[in-house]
Amino acid sequence: MISRHRAALAVAGVCALWHFGAGLVAAQDVGFGPVGRPEGAYRAQDWRIPLPHDPQRVMVASVLRPPGEDRRPLVVINHGSPADAAQRAFERPGFPSASEWFVARGYVVVRPIRRGYGATGGAWSETYRSCAEPAYREAGLETAKDISAAMAFITRQDFVRPDRVVVVGQSAGGWGSLALAGLNPPAVSAVVNFAGGRGGYAEGRPNTNCAPDRLVDAAGEYGRTARTPTLWIYTQNDGFFGPSLSRAMYRAFSESGGRGEFVLLPGFGSDGHGLFGSSGGVKHWAPLVERFLAGNATAD
Repeated sequence: MISRHRAALAVAGVCALWHFGAGLVAAQDVGFGPVGRPEGAYRAQDWRIPLPHDPQRVMVASVLRPPGEDRRPLVVINHGSPADAAQRAFERPGFPSASEWFVARGYVVVRPIRRGYGATGGAWSETYRSCAEPAYREAGLETAKDISAAMAFITRQDFVRPDRVVVVGQSAGGWGSLALAGLNPPAVSAVVNFAGGRGGYAEGRPNTNCAPDRLVDAAGEYGRTARTPTLWIYTQNDGFFGPSLSRAMYRAFSESGGRGEFVLLPGFGSDGHGLFGSSGGVKHWAPLVERFLAGNATAD
């Protein structure tokens, strides 16, 4: 995992490298692939990933690997979006306990930092525009583009199986993972959505969404084309997407044709929205994910 100090240096260094005058330095001036040497038991290493849909930019990611050099299945873990826009610049590869859980089960883990966040920086691509008329579906598809880029690049490496990808996301990352499920990438065998959605905590108030009906409608749009198996995990005390809204999103997704399973866990901590990011949350979601992956994406 990237330390807080290294993450701060990366933000400063990459921004200094990419921002030149009024524009961005061409991607070829930065280079792609691993940066530095692997570190620690999980061989954590920073990577630079090309963005075919935004070729003048480079996405920064962290890769963790189990022991050995055999090809392993891949998990792409996708972060959320801070309610405070000023915090996007400080996004870094997170979910250490969850990442270690997957690596211990034989998966390579990549944690991309999407456009507009952290060391990747640049303009924020995932805006849903106005709260009055939010474009939730389009915002999720922008997230899905970055997830796809990370998946495509890492599955080309000789330590990854290109046909056994699991996509996992939390909050905005979960919403983008559902958008990706609607695109049915052949390499993806399963999607796990933790507390996915957009527009939550509107105006700084819990259990308030800009336009919940639009969020439900967008989930239905994803489901219309989604045939990739999905697991939806929410909690009773999620302050962003409470039980009635999370159930409505899942119902719209599944009734329009999406393949999925919905689980509502009891309340966790002060706000269950943080379940996936907490070391104490692993024991609550791990049996659900293990069972789901055993039926859809076993790591062997």
